[in-house]
Amino acid sequence: MGQIEWAMWANEQALASGLILITGGIVATAAQFTQWYFGAYSIVAGVFVCLLEYPRGKRRKGSTMERCGQKHMTKVVKVFGPLTRNYYVRAFLHLGLSVPAGFLLATILGTACLAIASGIYLLAAIRGEQWTPIEPKPKERPQVGATIKQPPSNPPPRPPAEARKKPSEEEAAAAAASVPGGPQENPIPVTDEVV
Repeated sequence: MGQIEWAMWANEQALASGLILITGGIVATAAQFTQWYFGAYSIVAGVFVCLLEYPRGKRRKGSTMERCGQKHMTKVVKVFGPLTRNYYVRAFLHLGLSVPAGFLLATILGTACLAIASGIYLLAAIRGEQWTPIEPKPKERPQVGATIKQPPSNPPPRPPAEARKKPSEEEAAAAAASVPGGPQENPIPVTDEVV
């Protein structure tokens, strides 16, 4: 079995944590809790985390499914360079963002989830992983002449490959001699029974 790429797990966890922080912040702010300003902070922190975590990183082995519209956010994340590529920075950033939201009951679930994502990012950083963008592969356009070698000689529907083999000269001569131009004999006896 291959090694687990912890950054993929941390990315999904942090993205979900950002959405949970936004939801808890909306609840706390709309209900005007006594410390509603922590709810407003949670909305801002959740949006920041979602924007940072939306672009998936490229896996070391295999292919990575790109999220819808990810290429636009990838450009923004690439601009910040080592601040966004290094998972140590992300781990401590998420841990720092989660602390103020922990003082309010409506946002404590988002805080716990973001702290877990921070721990997973720390594990990914210790194992030497780092964020690399998913670059689109250049599409190679096939040459028209190179793709079609020889056009088909007989129209569809075509018989199976075994039946399409050209007979040898001996087989062709034997077949031509045995097939007269007249009626053929039916090997299966036919009886006409009228009930």
